[in-house]
Amino acid sequence: MEKREYERTHPWITFSLDLSKAGYKIWMLLGEAQSKCRHISGVPLRPGDAEKLHKVYLTRGVRATTAIEGNTLTEDDVRRIIDDDLQLPPSRAYLKQEVENIISACNAIAHGVSSSVSLRPELTVEDIFGYNRMVLDQLPLKEDIHPGEIRTFPVVAGGYRGAPAQDCRHLLEKLCSWLNDPDDFHLGERNNIAAGLLKAVLAHLYLVWIHPFGDGNGRTARLLEFRFLLEAGAPSPAAHLFSNHYNDTREEYYRHLELSWRKTGGVLSFLEYALEGFVDQLEDQIVQIRHSQIEVSWENYVHSQFADTAPEKRKKKMLLALSAEKEPVPKNRVLLLDTELSALYEGKTAKTVARDLSDLEKRGFIVEEKNLVRPAKERILAFLPVLKPDIVPELLERKRKGKKQ
Repeated sequence: MEKREYERTHPWITFSLDLSKAGYKIWMLLGEAQSKCRHISGVPLRPGDAEKLHKVYLTRGVRATTAIEGNTLTEDDVRRIIDDDLQLPPSRAYLKQEVENIISACNAIAHGVSSSVSLRPELTVEDIFGYNRMVLDQLPLKEDIHPGEIRTFPVVAGGYRGAPAQDCRHLLEKLCSWLNDPDDFHLGERNNIAAGLLKAVLAHLYLVWIHPFGDGNGRTARLLEFRFLLEAGAPSPAAHLFSNHYNDTREEYYRHLELSWRKTGGVLSFLEYALEGFVDQLEDQIVQIRHSQIEVSWENYVHSQFADTAPEKRKKKMLLALSAEKEPVPKNRVLLLDTELSALYEGKTAKTVARDLSDLEKRGFIVEEKNLVRPAKERILAFLPVLKPDIVPELLERKRKGKKQ
């Protein structure tokens, strides 16, 4: 059989991944990423906190995937676009359109994944065409670029020459067949997220290598990553993290892209680079979730510590009002924090307010520093299930007695 042109010009496009050569770090990162994704997915959050987390990482992911391609809108601009609160002059309207296209594409992919949970649809060439159409929708393009259609001309991006145009359809068909094969990315029944991470990164690399479209290849590749992460069971905030990592480390991203095809072992090097950034950002998400949980635990703790009497209700309301503030509050402005709190102290003297604040401080609920007061939320940290030095002697004594018996 006569060889296709790409086999001569792009011998690295092999549709295979030899994980036997993967170093220990890749396996550790895959395991850590999967564990953290499961942790994030399984943590109940207050509706407002969950929505905020989702919006923050949608904003960052969308901004990242467009910024890599030169879009100059800020993270705040993108957030305002999501909230439908940003107007731009006609000369910059295309920047907003580019962002809106990625938002719409992410929403369409998420809807498609959530509506077919029991049976994951296979990736098709038409899917990839559709993603490119969404990416380039209503954007100013050169005459020979047609959204969702394979290019008919050679293309060079950042010094990299895409696969021969006449081979692009064939290569996309092979890519879909490879990514749909249940055996090629199977890591065991309990490792779907780890397998999805591999599939997401490889889908990204191969689409960039093939470069089938006249424009929007990188954005289309990152939408494929987003789809495969969601399909694998990654939480939606995590599904945007690869794009954010690539944008935050743009020089390294391009360096590893070049190594991925130019150097033996470059694919594994790119995989390690991508996973390391993914895990780092998952840790940031977990810190935010932990903070949210501490807030909920603190509120529950406060509600459980006060008796059902008028003075105690006043103090509890005062403490909850202080707890809602991000910064310490001057003592003489505490009653201004909440109208209900002010009503509870109506007719009371300044001495009553001072006495209640003093009582809250003695009971360890607030801390006073230079005439400023704040809630002592650090008390919650005492409830964390960590080994504390003061119980180590008890454990040693118990172990010693056990040996004697």
